[in-house]
Amino acid sequence: MNILYVRVSSLDQNIARQIVNEKDFKVFTDYCSGAIAFADRKEGSKVLKFLNANKITSLTVSSIDRLGRNVQDLLKTIEAFNNKKVPIIFKTQGLTTLDDNGTENPISRMIISILGIVGEMERVQIKERQKEGIDLAKMQGKYKGRKIGSVEDNLMFLSKPKNKLALEYLKKGTLKNTEISKLVGVHINTITKIRKLGIAAV
Repeated sequence: MNILYVRVSSLDQNIARQIVNEKDFKVFTDYCSGAIAFADRKEGSKVLKFLNANKITSLTVSSIDRLGRNVQDLLKTIEAFNNKKVPIIFKTQGLTTLDDNGTENPISRMIISILGIVGEMERVQIKERQKEGIDLAKMQGKYKGRKIGSVEDNLMFLSKPKNKLALEYLKKGTLKNTEISKLVGVHINTITKIRKLGIAAV
């Protein structure tokens, strides 16, 4: 079985650019952060089950960061496929983890490691820029939290962009609360509240 693995970070993100000759593959699509371990993703865990059952011939991924943005987990996933002599093909980078004879391609491993580190650093920089933006907005008085003593009704709470996105993930039922918390960027307690209010209203 040739598998095409697709990962996007949000429900409204277009997956079309990651699809290549879809009819030639069995496609698995995850909607989650690249920081989540491959084995902890809903579709990623299914792929690993097929791998352990020796049912996979190859795994194709659009680019390295789609497989993961955590270098340690990325290399762990690649190692699992290497042990089963199953090549992973990264289309954008033009890299394959195994040679035609089934042995590890050392050049590919080196490049993958470097690009994996770059992807991980990029994720950290994005988070730092977000924090800097918030801090700057606070200094300029443009970023204000809810006033003490104010009351926020349930509809207003669920209508907030991040909470609304979290509710969409919850309705799909594909991710754990902790995964949604990391992906959306809200506290786990907020996810619990959204689940209680939002799902109950469905």
